[in-house]
Parts: sequence; structure tokens; C-alpha cells
Amino acid sequence: MTRDMKMRWIALLVENQVGVLAKVSGLLAGKSYNMQSLTVGTTEHEDVSRMTISVLADDVTFEQIKKQFNSMVEVIKVMDLTHVPLHMKEIMYVTLIKLSPQDMQSAFQIARVFKVDINDIGEDSLILECLLTEKSNNELIALLKSKFRGRLHVVRGGAVACESISHSHRV
Repeated sequence: MTRDMKMRWIALLVENQVGVLAKVSGLLAGKSYNMQSLTVGTTEHEDVSRMTISVLADDVTFEQIKKQFNSMVEVIKVMDLTHVPLHMKEIMYVTLIKLSPQDMQSAFQIARVFKVDINDIGEDSLILECLLTEKSNNELIALLKSKFRGRLHVVRGGAVACESISHSHRV
């Protein structure tokens, strides 16, 4: 029997209380499930937070994860987003340092092509602010590593996802 390991997405509506994040991450860690990404933020209700979690798992493991989340008192709702049309972005900051004038021009061109903002600029450095899909951020990092090897620092947040209200699939 082969294990169909793939990226799975789940959203949780949880009570906005101290310790809930620790319980959710502890549940995953305690079962040796590795989170690829986790973002948390409040919703339109200040007493409710939404967690967006990605895990690399097979079907059986993912079903277990969902059941365990459903059994937690603090979890209001569990939503499997794996096969749902989504709008999904992650935030990423990339600092490029020790740039020559030519490198600086190249960085500006790359920013224009990827439609990312120059958030801060110094004499020989700059910070890119990227609000892209995970795939586009991966592609951007690969390009920047090839052009500016050893002169970049990446700070990356987890993805935030919202179910699409139309029938078309958008990412």
C-alpha cells in the first residue's frame, strides 16, 4: 500500500483564548505530524480566531488530524480546504545586501516582474515585500539565490487562505 503524501490545508475557527495555539500545535507535535505552515489571526468576532494550517500527510493521517481537531473543546469549526477553490497568499520579506549599482538595477527589475514592492532601500541594500502564492515565492527565492548568492535573508510567514465565492479556481 503506497502512502499518498501531499500537502493538505485545514482551517480552524477557534476560541480566541490564551493557550489555544499551544494546544493545537501540541496536538500535532504529540502525534509527530509536521506543520508546513501555520497562520493565526482574529476574525470579525474578537473572541474567535482563524488558523490556517498546512501539513504533508496521507489520506488516513489527515482524517485522523481532522478528527482530533474536532474533539478539541476550543475548536469551533474544522474546514478541510485541500480540494476547495481558494484565494491564498503568504507574506515574505527578502533583504538583499551588499548590492552593486548593477545588482540594484537587477533587483528592481525582478521586483517589477514579480509585482513585489520595494519596502525599504539603503545605500547598497533593499527589502522586498512579497504578497504572493507559495509557488511564486518559491520561484522568486530560487531566482534571487541564483543572482545574489549569500547576500539575501528571507523572512516568510505562513499562507492565509479564504474560500472562493465564485466557482472558478483561483490561487
